[in-house]
Amino acid sequence: MSEWANRPMALVASSTANGQEAEALLRSHYEFVPIEEADLIVALGGDGFMLYTLHRMLNRGRVCPVFGMNRGTVGFLMNEWREHGLVERVARARAFTVAPLEMTAETVSGAIIKHHAINEVSLLRETRQTAKIEVTVNNRVVLPELTCDGVLVATPAGSTAYNLSAQGPILPLSSKLVALTPISPFRPRRWRGALIPDSLNIGFRVLDAVKRPVSAVADQHEVRDVATVEVCVDRTDTLTLLFDPEHSLDDRIAAEQFTV
Repeated sequence: MSEWANRPMALVASSTANGQEAEALLRSHYEFVPIEEADLIVALGGDGFMLYTLHRMLNRGRVCPVFGMNRGTVGFLMNEWREHGLVERVARARAFTVAPLEMTAETVSGAIIKHHAINEVSLLRETRQTAKIEVTVNNRVVLPELTCDGVLVATPAGSTAYNLSAQGPILPLSSKLVALTPISPFRPRRWRGALIPDSLNIGFRVLDAVKRPVSAVADQHEVRDVATVEVCVDRTDTLTLLFDPEHSLDDRIAAEQFTV
């Protein structure tokens, strides 16, 4: 038996028809406790719902392992949906620990707003004008002026999402790196991003923030009209995802490097 066996489980599901149907089926087979009493959470939905569930735990200050089953579309962070064998699957599951990013944004008006991100923190232009952004690493200026549609910082778990669509690198879970990836860069024209040790802080200062406004997005949480953004890895609240041994997250990330 693994350490995940016989733990009180809560069940959460997306509001879609597929999610609600799967929830009804599992509740007819297994006993679940309220989420406040659970030591493990079973999540039914897609990747977006998994991110919602993880953020919900971070916000309430009590983090439990999550075993997800795909009732959405891509389901990169989810296991295969099966109606039966849940207890046995959880007992055999492999655990993967993910440290989220913490974004601290200061707006043009002076407000300070913090959010966590499991996939990425992205800065995006708000108007038709390109953004102009100064980039620092550990308070050292590495790009005095990046002219672009935006720029993002992605975790290894999120490196196959928006980061990959922006031509960023795929990062193994064990890499201890984050990807710093530009979105449609104009100047410097040949800069295509960097790999940064996840122990370092990354900073952004929006140049001419009033004329060229920029928003900052931590997963689904958006902050408009930012002046500066600081991003670091937050190791105080690590997250644990559980996967079937034959279909684990590190294997999926590795396989993405050979997908054409």
